[in-house]
Amino acid sequence: MASVDDIFKSSGHSSKRKLDPIRDPNEIYKSAKLTTDGASRHARVEDEPSQGNADDADAEAGPGLPPGDDDDFGPEMPPDDEEGGRFFGGGITAQESEVLDFVDGADAEAAAPDKIDAAWVRKTALNFEKHITKNAELRAKFEDQPQKFIASEADLDADIKALSVLSEHPQLYKEFAKLGCVESLVGLLAHENTDIAIDAVEIVGELTDEDVDAEDADWDVLVDALMEADLVGLIVSNFSRLNEEDEADRTGVYHALGVLENLCSRSAVATRLAENEKLIQWLLKRIQREESQVSQNKQYAAEILAILAQASPENRRKLITVDAIDTMLQLVAPYRRRDPDKGSEEEEYMENLFEALTCLADEPEGKLKFIEAEGLELCLIMLRDGKMSKAPSLRLLDHAVGGEGPCSEVSQKLVEAGGLKTLFTIFNKSQDHRILGHLLAIFASMLRHLPGQSAERIRTLAKFVENDYQKSSKLVKLHGELANRVRRAEEQNETERKATAGDEDDDELEVERLSRRLDAGLYNLQSVDVILSWLVAEDDGARAKIKKLLAERDESLDTLKATLTDQLKEMDSTDEKSQDLRDMLGTLIEFLQ
Repeated sequence: MASVDDIFKSSGHSSKRKLDPIRDPNEIYKSAKLTTDGASRHARVEDEPSQGNADDADAEAGPGLPPGDDDDFGPEMPPDDEEGGRFFGGGITAQESEVLDFVDGADAEAAAPDKIDAAWVRKTALNFEKHITKNAELRAKFEDQPQKFIASEADLDADIKALSVLSEHPQLYKEFAKLGCVESLVGLLAHENTDIAIDAVEIVGELTDEDVDAEDADWDVLVDALMEADLVGLIVSNFSRLNEEDEADRTGVYHALGVLENLCSRSAVATRLAENEKLIQWLLKRIQREESQVSQNKQYAAEILAILAQASPENRRKLITVDAIDTMLQLVAPYRRRDPDKGSEEEEYMENLFEALTCLADEPEGKLKFIEAEGLELCLIMLRDGKMSKAPSLRLLDHAVGGEGPCSEVSQKLVEAGGLKTLFTIFNKSQDHRILGHLLAIFASMLRHLPGQSAERIRTLAKFVENDYQKSSKLVKLHGELANRVRRAEEQNETERKATAGDEDDDELEVERLSRRLDAGLYNLQSVDVILSWLVAEDDGARAKIKKLLAERDESLDTLKATLTDQLKEMDSTDEKSQDLRDMLGTLIEFLQ
């Protein structure tokens, strides 16, 4: 069975989300636009007069033309932008226009910093702190007169946005943090004007984005400073004051979720995030919010929960204790008979819920919660009636039955719930090796964990021998197909070993060769041969049938023994958690003598 860390690698989804364009970026900063009575949730700035409004959109600037007919002013002049006319738009000649363009370009070059270095960071930091202090003083002094601090707010907003250039020079992160600017930037998340807070969140997202070409040491210094400044706590506080009915606030929530995703790229930080119970509670409430159509933020919240669940056992146990399994099962339940639109936010939302559940069901505590919340029954319904939910529910069952913990209880409950009929029906019909892989893992886990001589174990073994050993025959057929594919991969590996003998990066090449064998179906082959070995050990009729079918391929029980022996050799003998599995393989090898 695939490890929890591999669940996300095979999902086929991009690791980084992009915000859907919802409006002109220049309008993101609302600033402080005053109402007629001066009251507002936060200060706002009116658009520049030159932009006009709906009532005077067609009005011309400056004094109007004097009345008169064309004769009073000589012959009609050609339009300003007409070729051949003396003047171009703006009333200047082409030569004058070129001169002004040159001057504008020179001014722009003069305004741009010559060099982005430590000195630039210190100068920028000084101005940044001055504008923060000035804005705070003016806000305190003129609390009821927003027009008095609007200009300082605009300066502060410009300073925040200017920090984005640091993402192109991550080697300066250490200096930026050393000067205390990280703490100041994070502190702006508590600013009275939520637009300032949103801008600060957005810049933090840019500085921590995975696309930033930062060395691990530089990135770690920045993130450590962000965490020390209580970034997560302030993000959660902003969640409570942002109203997603408002477009800008909705964008702010999205950027805040993006920051959380960036931080989760380091497992230690992801574990610290999950320690914030208010964050976990907000994420769980956000994915439950009723919406006519699943929004981007609802989907993103589900994705963050899935990433947190994948990050560490501590995170999984934290989510289990707050009943995340029961909550998520209720949220996926509607998809037992209804499919989300293909390629929609809702489809990704559903997949992320299943990803999180799969991770949680890997934990011993999660398996018990999964049984209590009737997760097994729901998955079986989805396997019978679902379409898009069928594959993820089967994978969820695979992880619930396998691994460590109360697997025996899960396996017994699966049989009691009528799961054998559903699973073996799919096994008989499916030719998809991904589907078959999960089924084989489930069967192998059940044979490993179901108590000997229990009614559930006998019923499971009976499925393999009914109808003249139909399922056993299919297992032998799968064994042959998978063995051929793995053999070809091993032959290719052997050819490469001879060609690259003595290479210094031989360890890396061996990892690639193992990956090639896994891609060829090594894991499924091991599952098939374990199941066949159990049948040989427990049923004389199955033993005779399997030996006969293998002989038709010029093989014997020694072939199964070789597969199990190789699997045993590849296991870490010092890992106490795998001791039970090693003992099982050793016992089966003895039965194959």
